[in-house]
Parts: sequence; structure tokens; C-alpha cells
Amino acid sequence: MTIELIVTNYQDHQEELSRVRKAVFVAEQNVPEEIEYDDRDAICQHVLIRVDGQAAATGRIDIEKQGKVGRVAVLPSLRQHNLGRQVMDALEQLARDAKLPKIWFHAQLSAVGFYQRLGYDVVGDDFLEAGIVHRKMEKKIATI
Repeated sequence: MTIELIVTNYQDHQEELSRVRKAVFVAEQNVPEEIEYDDRDAICQHVLIRVDGQAAATGRIDIEKQGKVGRVAVLPSLRQHNLGRQVMDALEQLARDAKLPKIWFHAQLSAVGFYQRLGYDVVGDDFLEAGIVHRKMEKKIATI
């Protein structure tokens, strides 16, 4: 299995980023397609992971929104290969490079344990977003 991690913008890899997000959020989780894509895509930095040349995982960070992470997705068939961790590690590095003190996001309740294993803390109560229960999470980023 050959893994390639790319830090990119939305415009340069829109087709691949969209393919992963559509498979996970729209097809698997029934998020309406019209709310899956927004005007922040063009502003955010994105991480794309390819496995054997095929788009497999993605995530984005919005530096202008103090390090808000979003749209983290891994294709179901590849979820046990640490791709989610690699996406998050790359997003954390982008936050460090931007000298942000922390990163934060709204995690789906089913993914909270995964993020806690990566050192993230829950910082709020449950709430609904796109019809799915979420919790706000954050992690302080050590800058060197």
C-alpha cells in the first residue's frame, strides 16, 4: 500500500477532495450535498491522502477562523490504516506553522473517542449539526 499525503488548496484538488467527502458525508451519512460544500473551501488549507494513487482521506483547516478543522473524512474501506491520524497530524502541523495556540472542531459523537486518543478534549455539550450529534473539541498546539 503506497500512501501519499498532499497539503493543497481546494482549487488544485477539488475533484479528489470532493469525491472522498461525497462518499463519506453525503452517501454514507446522508448529509445534504448543498451543505457539505461551502465558501470556506476556497480559503482553507486542505490535506489529501492518496492510497495507491486513489483519493482516500481528507481534512481542512481554516486558519482565519483560529484553526477550525473540518471535513475530516476517510473512506470506509480504509479506516483501519491510520489515515485519519495522518490527516490530523498534518493539520496540526499547519496550525503550528501558522503559530496558532490551538485547533478546534465539531466532532461527530461517534468519532469523539478517536480524537481523544489523539489528545483532543471535549469543551462543550452535545449539539446537532447537519442532523448528526456533535461535540466541540480542541487541542493546544505546542509551538517551538
